[in-house]
Parts: sequence; C-alpha cells; structure tokens
Amino acid sequence: MKERLTDALYGLGWATVKKLPEPVAVRLGQQIADAAWRRRGRSVLRLEANLARVLPDAAPERLARLSRAGMRSYMRYWMESFRLPAWSKERTRSAFAPEGLHHLEEGLASGRGVVIALPHMGNYDLAGAWVTTRLGVPFTTVAERLKPETLYDRFVAYREGLGMEVLPHAGGSAFGTLARRLRSGGLVCLVADRDLSSSGIEVTFFGEAAKMPAGPAMLAVQTGALLIPVTLWYDRSPVMQGRVHAPIEVPAEGTRAEKATVMTQHMADVFASGIAEHPQDWHMLQRLWLADLEPRPDRPSEGTDEVADGGTDGAADGPADGSADASANGSARKTQGAQGTPGEGAGSAESDRRTEA
Repeated sequence: MKERLTDALYGLGWATVKKLPEPVAVRLGQQIADAAWRRRGRSVLRLEANLARVLPDAAPERLARLSRAGMRSYMRYWMESFRLPAWSKERTRSAFAPEGLHHLEEGLASGRGVVIALPHMGNYDLAGAWVTTRLGVPFTTVAERLKPETLYDRFVAYREGLGMEVLPHAGGSAFGTLARRLRSGGLVCLVADRDLSSSGIEVTFFGEAAKMPAGPAMLAVQTGALLIPVTLWYDRSPVMQGRVHAPIEVPAEGTRAEKATVMTQHMADVFASGIAEHPQDWHMLQRLWLADLEPRPDRPSEGTDEVADGGTDGAADGPADGSADASANGSARKTQGAQGTPGEGAGSAESDRRTEA
C-alpha cells in the first residue's frame, strides 16, 4: 500500500505541477516547504543537525532560519523537477549559469572522458538537462532498481527524457559500462557526497569522519578520465547558479586504492567549500557523519534507522541520483539513503532525495 501511495504521489506531481503557471508552482513549493518546516519532523531536525556541523558557531535561531531556507530550496528542486519535462529547450538553456565551464569543455575536448561528481545541492537534474540541451553532450548516470518497479520506471523515463543514459545498478556491470563510456571520451555524472556501503572511502568532512563513494575517483584512476567536482546553488532569480571546479589530479604515486582515497578527500574538501558558501542549498536530510551512524542501544540498527528517520530504502532512483560507489574490483553500488517525495521525501529510488518532512 505504501509503495502504491508513493508512486501515486509522484505521478500526481508530474501530471499536475508541470501544468501550473510557474509563479503558482513557486508559491506552492514554498507553502509545502514552510508547512513541513513548521512540523519540525525528524528530517528537518536532522537537516539542522547537519547544518550545525557546517556552521558550528551558528546560534539555534540562525540554524532554524537556514533549515527553513533549506526546505524551500529542497522544494524548489522538486517543483523544477516535476516541471522540467514540459520546459522548452530555450527555457532549459537559460535556467543554469555555471562558472568555470571551461574546465568541462576542455576536459571533453581532450577525449579523456570526464567524471562529474556532485553533492546533493541545488538541482542536479536541471544541470544535467542543461548539459544535454545547451552543450549538446549526452551523459551516463546510475540508478538503483528499487521498489516499487513502477516508480523506478518513472524516474528512468524522466531522466531519459532529459537526455541521460540511465544504467541500472546490477553488480559490477554498471562500473564496467561507465568505464567504457569514459574510455570512449564520454561524460559520466555521479552524486557523491554520501555513502554507507562497505566500499565507501572514509574522509574528513567539516572536521569529522564521513564516508563518500569510491566510484568517481576509482573511475578516474582506472580509465584516465578527469574527475571534476561541481557545486550548485540557488539565488533569488529563476536561474540556478553553479561552479565547475578544476579537475582533481590523480596522484603520481601509490596503489589504486591509495590514489582513490587521496582524490576522494580532495573531492570532499571541494564539496565542503561549496556547501559552506551556500549551506541552505545542501539537501542533506539524512545522517551522514559516522558518529551519527554508530549503533546505540536506544535506536534500531543502521539499516532500519534510515527508514525510521523519514526515508525509504527503496523507491525509484531519484533525480539524477547516480552516486555509484565502485570498489577496486569494479563492483558498483548505489549510495544507500532516503530523501524524496514532496511531503514525504524521495528516496533511494529516490533514496538520495527522499524524506518525511
């Protein structure tokens, strides 16, 4: 029943929201976000706790203001995503204004292949649609096949309609396909700021230990592709802002695993700089730091805790959420998580966007 309801809510969003005039959709998103913020549910409290790591000196009042802005940013993401399939090419081309675009253009021109790694900031589906529409460059991402199948199919069709190639997570085949795309000079985009799997790489993030996917760095190490971090944010205009950062170099020495560890830490540092500048646009409504994930007698184990915290470990891989973590033997896994549909969240099948607000 819950799976059918989730699927129906997504279907309603795509069928209804995309038909609304843009000012109406914007106001609706803000109203939903404010209502969720006033409820002070677990995900809002988790967002504030995460923001407290980003801004350790912030007073509770500032964190509350930031979490409200964060929920509005999160709902803007959803309203845009529901409306993207109905946007004209002209509207899509004018909806994103990234800085540092030359890093991506030069990387693609080199023929080495490019891995773009993003945190959960802004709207990475919009950024992807802009790349395929404005630059005319197709790219590949990964989605975990989760229940309900109908919702997974919705998200795959949605992304493919925006010009993306979506690979299902299936053992090591996704990593191998991504590597082949890169060796042929292609573009791969992966969301990469959270990983709870056994093959994630431990990094220092805002001064504490967290895990991030090994996939982006391992792909760069094994294929010679460029690893380019991208951060996204909103301002008060209808145009999303972003920064394409300089490529992360592969270390000259060390094993593959050691090189991937160094590169992933560098990636985490770049993410942290972008998040610190625009904390309200980091949509992390889940536990991230290892200290928050340690089992305690008074709470369920890690696997069930994510569901209790407002997500579902399985709904349909959400907006451009291709955070594959790849181990050295070439296996690929999607990042565990749950953040997703409006009002409830969008989880691992929107697992990285799903939440019970």
